[in-house]
Amino acid sequence: MLSEGAAIDIDEATAVARARAGDLDAYEVLVTRFTAPAHRAALLLGAGADADDVVQEAFVKAYRQLGRYRGDAGFKAWLLAIVANETRNLVRSRRRREGLWLRAAVREDPLQWEPDPAESAMARERRRLLVEQLRALDHRDREILLCRYLLDLSEAETAVTLDLPKGTVKSRTARALARLRDRMPEGVRGA
Repeated sequence: MLSEGAAIDIDEATAVARARAGDLDAYEVLVTRFTAPAHRAALLLGAGADADDVVQEAFVKAYRQLGRYRGDAGFKAWLLAIVANETRNLVRSRRRREGLWLRAAVREDPLQWEPDPAESAMARERRRLLVEQLRALDHRDREILLCRYLLDLSEAETAVTLDLPKGTVKSRTARALARLRDRMPEGVRGA
């Protein structure tokens, strides 16, 4: 059993080990630590309004599967792979090709200081064009770029999340970036 202050201070490996041993407080530490990235991943991968349900189901499945967790790429990547699978299942069942992940991608930080309205307008337009071109990409290209740049996952974490070899992640990322770059209007490419 963890004390209230210790629950926040334990590292990931310790929390996983304790959770495997049946310590629900330790699993709660993992849930607290990784709910936001899991929710963001679900949103960006297309869960939309069902993101909370996807994340909850992913945490339940992760808890049940803790015995299978090997720790190769870290708990976060392993959890996000479960989130990705749950989201794919949801999207497939709804028979939708386009998810609501773009809303999360274009959402601006309301606390961000914007010094120049002209710069802000240009940035919004560049963001709109980028999202428009991301939407037009093949779903595999979108997933790779989403994981690498919007979720800020490493190549190894992306490989685990999308269940791909690391080399495939590297080559698909390069190709997807080239395709995206080619789709962008000339004046926006270098911005």
